[in-house]
Amino acid sequence: MLTLFHHPMSTGSRYARLILNEYGVEAELIEEKPWARRKEFLALNPAGTLPVLLAENDVPIVGPTVIAEYLDETRGALKRNRRLLPESPIERAEVRRLVDWFLGKLDNEVTRHIARERVFKLQMAAEQGGSSPDSTAIRAARSNIRQHMKYVDWLAATRDWLGGAQPSYADMAAAAAISILDYLGEIEWADHPAARDWYSRVKSRPSFRPLLSDRVRGLSPVAHYGDLDF
Repeated sequence: MLTLFHHPMSTGSRYARLILNEYGVEAELIEEKPWARRKEFLALNPAGTLPVLLAENDVPIVGPTVIAEYLDETRGALKRNRRLLPESPIERAEVRRLVDWFLGKLDNEVTRHIARERVFKLQMAAEQGGSSPDSTAIRAARSNIRQHMKYVDWLAATRDWLGGAQPSYADMAAAAAISILDYLGEIEWADHPAARDWYSRVKSRPSFRPLLSDRVRGLSPVAHYGDLDF
């Protein structure tokens, strides 16, 4: 069995979990607090970042996009129409562009800052950076949500799935970032009907069910988080 070091409020970790679930790959989940900088974890990934997948023979595969490519090559290639990367090089390029957008731009401009201020700082000791949330950082991140959601809304309204005709890594990456914001009640879904319909379809996939069970100690999700039709 594979092992995934993750955190439930990490976009990259959720992305890796969704791909594992989509491909029906069993993996032991170990929740890691990267700010703790455990030496055993740093031995696997000196950068101290998540996620890390211990693959066959306990070889560490580090980072969400690297894990995704590894799983595509070792599992996805056998899934035919359930593969999460298209066969066409042009279509694959578009999916990879969107993955970079959601794991990079959206996460860097919104999700990781909201998660850090509202979740991580409350779990950190003072010497690790723990403190009260920085309202300025939260406002800055929130100011970027609307534009990102407008883009998701446009993609969802003009395509069957965000990356094209079939579910792909693009949908998994977007759902990973957005689901954290949704857990924290940061998205005004009424303003983004096409994105809401797309997200409802993603939430309804069996691969998403374990994420809907995630709970952060001392911080319950919004009431609709677990609802498939919200």
